[in-house]
Order: sequence, then C-alpha cells, then structure tokens
Amino acid sequence: MIASRIAPRFLQATRGYASQAGVRAPKILEGLPGKYASSAYVAALSKDAKTLEKVESDLKAVSAALASAEGAKLQSFISNPTLSAAEKTKGLEQLLSTGKSGKPDTITHNLFQVLAENGRLQDTEKVIEGFLELMSAYRGEVEVTVTSATPLEKSIVSRIETALKASQIAQSGNGKTLKIIQKVNPSIQGGLVVDFGGRTVDLSVSSKVNQLNNLLQQGI
Repeated sequence: MIASRIAPRFLQATRGYASQAGVRAPKILEGLPGKYASSAYVAALSKDAKTLEKVESDLKAVSAALASAEGAKLQSFISNPTLSAAEKTKGLEQLLSTGKSGKPDTITHNLFQVLAENGRLQDTEKVIEGFLELMSAYRGEVEVTVTSATPLEKSIVSRIETALKASQIAQSGNGKTLKIIQKVNPSIQGGLVVDFGGRTVDLSVSSKVNQLNNLLQQGI
C-alpha cells in the first residue's frame, strides 16, 4: 500500500517515538492524495501534537502561496517536467522558509520530497486539503458550509453562527467546535445553501425558481 511505503520516510524524523506506532488518522480519506495526507498526519502525531500543528502551519503556508497572485507561477514550477525532484523540493522549502511558518518541519520536507520523487506534486493542493480535513476531525470540529450569492456581512454571519450552534447540527459534534466555511456562488441568485454532515438544506432563490418552473411544466 502507498501509505506503508510513504510513512517510513516520514517516520525517519520521529525515531524515539516508535512506541506510538498505534497512532491512526481520525478518518479514512479516499484516493491517492488522501493516503499521502494520512501518512503525513500519522507521522507528525506519532512525534507529538506540537509537530502536528507545525506541519499544519507549513501546509497552510503552501496553500496560501498557491492561492496568491504568484500562485500560477508556483503551479508551473511544481509541474515543470524539466526540473528534478530535488530541485522542486528545494524550491518549495525556500518558499516555506520565507513564509510566516519559518523553517519547515522535517516531516513537511519528507512529504514534498516523496511527492516530487513519485511525480505527484500536481496533487499538492488535494494533499493539503486532505491533511486539513484530518486536522478538523482531530479537533472534533463539525464543518458547516454556508453558500450565498454574494459575500455575507459580519452581522449576518454572526446570526447564522448563533443559530447553527443552537441547532442539532452542533449537537451532532457532541458539543465540540462548529466550523463554518463561507462560499460565494452567484448562480444561487439569493438565499442560502447549507451543507453539513452529508446533508444539504437548500434555501436558495434558484431552488425556489426551479421548483416553480417544475410546477408550471407539470400544469401544461
């Protein structure tokens, strides 16, 4: 399995912590990027919680860089077939070292080295997304995605958050943290779409328009 081949490389930096070999990811992620993310998570937590948070900080720095104005250049760099795995890993390390997270943890270094050697750097964003998903589960967060047609004002977000915390959505997390993720999708025209725990509550204008159209078509 990929995870069993990746983990030893990560765990080279965690010698002395072998007694914690029973550490597991809090949830199973699908796909190859999920296996890389899970292996990095297990390797970091096998060392200690501080290392886990450091790796999270490193990966968030890379994610922010990819989303920045220079993101396209970085994407071209990591997907450039003329560069060696060592050159790509070194470039990413330099990026991390100049960021707010400081010098990257050895496990972060090993993660990108393995991705580069296996020709999987193009999966960087998916691997980071998977790692952050594991961190959310580690903290016991209940993720709720609120999609609106336009950015919501802070006062409205605060009211939505208060309402959600008092709902059964929050209770499904056994009283733990409710994490609200805001998204903007103009196509819903207005209202809100709330996604949580594999369920969707569609309160959008576009949904109501579609329902009306369906009723009109049935009446013709």
